[in-house]
Amino acid sequence: MTELNTNESVEKKSLNFIEQIIEKDLAEGKNGGRLQTRFPPEPNGYLHIGHAKAIAMDFGVAAKYGGVCNLRMDDTNPQKEDMEYVEAIKRDIQWLGFKWGKILYASDYFQDLWDFAVWCIKQGRAYVDEQTSEEIAKQKGTPTQPGTNSPYRDRPVEESLRLFEEMNSGHMEPGKAILRAKIDMTSPNMHFRDPIMYRVLNMPHWRTGNKWNAYPMYDFTHGQSDYLEGVTHSICTLEFVPHHELYDLFVTWIKEWKGETDNIEDNRPRQYEFNKLNLNYTLMSKRNLLVLTKEGVTKGWDDPRMPTICGIRRRGYSPESILKFIDSIGYTTFDALNDIKLLEAAARADLNGRAQRVSAVINPVKLILTNYPEGQVENLTAINNPENEADGTHTIAFSRELWIEREDFMEDGGKKFQRLGPGKEVRLKNAYIIKCPETDYCKKDADGNIVEIYAEYDPETRSGMPGADRKIKGKTLHWVSAEHCVEAEVRMYDNLWTCENPRDAIKQYEDEHGTRGIESMRPFLNPDSLHIQKGYVEEWAAQQPPLTYLQFQRIGYFNVDPDSTPEHPVFNKTVGLKEKK
Repeated sequence: MTELNTNESVEKKSLNFIEQIIEKDLAEGKNGGRLQTRFPPEPNGYLHIGHAKAIAMDFGVAAKYGGVCNLRMDDTNPQKEDMEYVEAIKRDIQWLGFKWGKILYASDYFQDLWDFAVWCIKQGRAYVDEQTSEEIAKQKGTPTQPGTNSPYRDRPVEESLRLFEEMNSGHMEPGKAILRAKIDMTSPNMHFRDPIMYRVLNMPHWRTGNKWNAYPMYDFTHGQSDYLEGVTHSICTLEFVPHHELYDLFVTWIKEWKGETDNIEDNRPRQYEFNKLNLNYTLMSKRNLLVLTKEGVTKGWDDPRMPTICGIRRRGYSPESILKFIDSIGYTTFDALNDIKLLEAAARADLNGRAQRVSAVINPVKLILTNYPEGQVENLTAINNPENEADGTHTIAFSRELWIEREDFMEDGGKKFQRLGPGKEVRLKNAYIIKCPETDYCKKDADGNIVEIYAEYDPETRSGMPGADRKIKGKTLHWVSAEHCVEAEVRMYDNLWTCENPRDAIKQYEDEHGTRGIESMRPFLNPDSLHIQKGYVEEWAAQQPPLTYLQFQRIGYFNVDPDSTPEHPVFNKTVGLKEKK
């Protein structure tokens, strides 16, 4: 009996179901043993974290099995597309750490698709239909009732060819005619009921100019582009399962057009589908995200409250944390609503090893060390990251007047309160043990608010000195020198939505109230999704470049915002140090 290789068994079990299929296809020599995938976004908006799951799959399996993944823009809707989105898509993919083989466009295949459509008409497999959209919708039937044939279904081939040319002339009004595939109006598959192949738009394309006025539909573009491009594995999300048969049929037809009748089932793109990435308290729809930006609910596509990849990047998530999260939830054939806390946990685990530790006080109250020499300044050593010695150290100024967090002092905290209070000792991070007097320990304003706290320091207890080992009951507090810190803007974020599943909540509201767009979203938007606080950070933190990963000690993980300057630093809170209860 052959002894089981335990490591190999574990490795096999760790493969997701698509990787298992790909290994089987490669082992059986399908498509000549080649692996070629593609990531085909439509450049009509910025990518969101849901796209990151598809990116990780398409690019990831190609890299893992020695294949290639092309980036192909699905640019068949020129009225919604823009080069701004193309460049943003490229940046996001590169930031996630992936490389494409070629950058291609669906518009690269417009001439091929047109010629193929003409062949379909000549073969009696397509016709020009001049019904209205309402007539076509009624005539298609329902999932339980067959459709009825269009009155134009059997029009002469020559007439359809002439009208098809007219559709692209620029003189036909949009909506007057479409090109439909002639398949089966009684098919139980609604997509087989003479689907639309071309429609008239009469508008220039941002890549092809005025050459085309009639443009192919997605179903008549996607599979054929895969085939013409040499894609072996067309990996999509579950909503494309109903399109599966039509995809295969059009690929079979185009292979016939190309004369590949001897091996019609060989060397075709093989379709596999996996579940989308859905997060609670998150809305992931480019159409709806565009509404949020246009209505000023968010400050652009890269607002840190947005689920866009650029927004998540600005918020302070690392690409590694996103990929670890995606790997943890896995790929299945069942849709699920994932808990956003899993994403936040992945961020904490990753940022703990890469974030630079800094001192920042975001709810400040002044602490005066009454026995510390006036005018004296010490440059103390602070470790940048205790998880990574190679990150080194920096210095932080220490002086008589400091800022500490207001919640780190309590007049009547009792025995369980282990921070600063009358008669209590605490350690200041990287510095000294201090003690608050029993009386005359603070100064208050006219409203009774504490404006100054007084304490004495023990000069023998500085970090690194023998006296630093003295045991005390109090905790270690962070601080900044009042004279050597920089005032900072700290942006604290919460979920943009108050309901767990905003997509379904918005749809239900639309159905009940007959509203659309922002009016259907407002009832579910969180009015407290952004709080801007003024705080103080040590000088070293203020000098860090944008997108630097930081840990504000005892507070959470933060990122330097692109708006930040050394004179006016701005920080975005990524996640807290611990999960919110």
